[in-house]
Amino acid sequence: MYHISILAVGRLKEKYLASGAAEYFKRLTPYARIEVHEVSDESFSDKHGPAECVKVKDVEGKRLMKHLRRNTYLIALDRRGKTYSSKEMAGVLEKLALEGKGDITFVIGGSLGLSKEVLDRANILLSFSSFTFPHQLMRVVLLEQIFRWLKIARGEQYHR
Repeated sequence: MYHISILAVGRLKEKYLASGAAEYFKRLTPYARIEVHEVSDESFSDKHGPAECVKVKDVEGKRLMKHLRRNTYLIALDRRGKTYSSKEMAGVLEKLALEGKGDITFVIGGSLGLSKEVLDRANILLSFSSFTFPHQLMRVVLLEQIFRWLKIARGEQYHR
């Protein structure tokens, strides 16, 4: 069985997002042991420059790194990462399980993205799209996709 963690900057504040996340947690229970660790987001000014962006991402990155298990396989969500189809990602998860790497952590950055330290530690940089998504919404999308990938990996039909 997979042990999947999601590390995320910020809390799910909107009720509809929390409800969606809870639904996918429930659906994922037969497929994986899943947990979420949230770290607080760092505030920054509306007129932030490049140096402030780096500082904010570094502070958030250090908070995220404290929650990483030493041997976890880290997949960082980053718009500059590689895009995969759902079937391809199911294959990635299957391959990791066969290699004994069922301890997987997905990390979602804050409004400004992820720090260099987190990106450098990642085994895969994963892009869902070249679009920018709110990081809170991305958590629900990620949970849905993990559920989809695990259903595909088991040869089960996803759509009803």
